[in-house]
Amino acid sequence: MRGPILVVEDNEPNRELISDWLETQGYSVCTAENLREAFAAVKDQSPCAVLLDVQLGSEDGLSLAVWIRQQEDLQSMPVIAVTAHAMVTDHHRVIRAGCSACISKPIDFKQLREQLLLWLSGTNTFQDESAPVN
Repeated sequence: MRGPILVVEDNEPNRELISDWLETQGYSVCTAENLREAFAAVKDQSPCAVLLDVQLGSEDGLSLAVWIRQQEDLQSMPVIAVTAHAMVTDHHRVIRAGCSACISKPIDFKQLREQLLLWLSGTNTFQDESAPVN
C-alpha cells in the first residue's frame, strides 16, 4: 500500500468518496475535516501528499499550503487543491499559494490519478510560482 495521502475536506460525502477512491488505487489515507485537524495530520502522519479542499467552511484551506511551503522539510510535498472554484483566476491563486496542482469539482478521477502519478513519481517537484501572473 502506498501513502498515506491526507484528504482535507469538510464535506463528509466528498471526503468519503475521495478516500474510498484512493484506497481502490492502493493508497492508504488519513483525513481531516478542518484546518486544525489538517495541521495536526501533516505533523503527525507525515503524508506523502495532500488533497486540499480550498474552501473549508469559513476557513481558507490555502493557508495549509502556504504553511507547508514555509516548512523546510515539507517544501517538496505535493499539495493538490480540489475546488469548486473553476475560474482561471482561482487556479492562479491556488498555484501562487503553493499548491502543486488544482483540480476542479466535481472531481475528474482520471485527472486526479494523472496528477498523483506525476507528483508522487519523484520526477516533478514544486516550483515557487509566487511571481505575479501576467
